[in-house]
Amino acid sequence: MASELLDRIRLSGDVPEHVAIIMDGNGRWARARGLPRHRGHREGMKSVREVIEGCVEAGVRILTLFAFSTENWQRPPQEVSALMSLLQLYARKERAELRRQGVEVHVLGELDRVDPTTRRAVDTIVEGTRGGSELRLNLMISYGGREEILRSARELARCVVAGELALEDIDEDVFAATLFTAELPDPDLLIRTSGEHRLSNFLLWQLAYTELHVSSVLWPDFTREHLFEAVLDYQRRERRFGRVSAP
Repeated sequence: MASELLDRIRLSGDVPEHVAIIMDGNGRWARARGLPRHRGHREGMKSVREVIEGCVEAGVRILTLFAFSTENWQRPPQEVSALMSLLQLYARKERAELRRQGVEVHVLGELDRVDPTTRRAVDTIVEGTRGGSELRLNLMISYGGREEILRSARELARCVVAGELALEDIDEDVFAATLFTAELPDPDLLIRTSGEHRLSNFLLWQLAYTELHVSSVLWPDFTREHLFEAVLDYQRRERRFGRVSAP
């Protein structure tokens, strides 16, 4: 099945250069099985591996995963601790395999809020995969879209007050250069799992003209076949970026 979908992708046109994913449904997956929430998060690691390998196979160049939001800090302390432990485990278990596959990991977000042990693990996977040329993997940790925009506005205001930047010189390119995703193209395709239809404060600036694909599948059940189906859906779209179609 996966190979057939991959063949169709290769015959169907342009592959999205940048795919972003809101990985949703871990808690519901666990609850449906009478398991604690952290088991759903742990099971979701398998889907992360599936999607990374699928992106490499399909020719996607950049994959951005919403791993931990600023709002997630408000969850019960035991769940936050479990999520941080899972990040540490992921860094230890996956670093060598990601490096072998040519995946270069970047971790973006308000990392000063992350505990020292998790931060060291994050730094280790970033350093251990540096130079990978097949896929850039962005893990968004302690990230919120509104907070990112406010952070950029404050930085630009500081530059203007300091005389480093003229007010009239601020345009979309200057603003985008202050974001965590500076120098990256905006996502071509956003996938959200679990059937929810909202952005959940994710990449609010960057998703302005991104194609959206909502999957009803809970994240721990999401496979590379589901990824390929989303890419095929993207390939059927006509991207106009606010313009009209050619006659």
